[in-house]
Amino acid sequence: MSSQEIRTCVAHVRHRLFSKFRGGELPLPPRPTAKVVLLAWLGGAIAISAVAGLTSLAEMPLVLGSFGATCVLVFGYPDVPFSQPRNIVFGHVLSSLVGLICLTVFGPHWWAAGIATGTAIAVMMLTRTVHPPAGSNPVIVFLSQPGWSFLLYPTLAGASIIMILAVLYNNATRPANYPKYW
Repeated sequence: MSSQEIRTCVAHVRHRLFSKFRGGELPLPPRPTAKVVLLAWLGGAIAISAVAGLTSLAEMPLVLGSFGATCVLVFGYPDVPFSQPRNIVFGHVLSSLVGLICLTVFGPHWWAAGIATGTAIAVMMLTRTVHPPAGSNPVIVFLSQPGWSFLLYPTLAGASIIMILAVLYNNATRPANYPKYW
């Protein structure tokens, strides 16, 4: 292959690759109404305040950083599959479980955190319980290196509290039913 052919080939590959960075042809999604934004804000504020308040009362951790992102979905976009109760609870629990297993089996290595996160994604996809905020739970496990009780407190307890509040709040403030499925 001549140097000219190689340059042409490289230019073609570069053009194909970088042309994808321009994005698709879709416009931005519509801006939500002020009422929708206010209700999402209030739902998230109530849910995190409730979980944090119960943490203080129970004197045990019930809050995960990923729960803030859970609130974005369940109060801002309650109709999408990622926001349904089964996805919230099982997504968080399965991801934390995978993180704990990988931490126990492989130890606190950087590469093990990557394996745990990838495995959590695969497990959520295979069980139809994908909840994107839960994808950070294995990272949280590797950063904090908790014991197995982490699976119950804060993971299961906190996710369950948010899920119960989401069911009550979304049905009280919206005309549509929540959840769409269990």
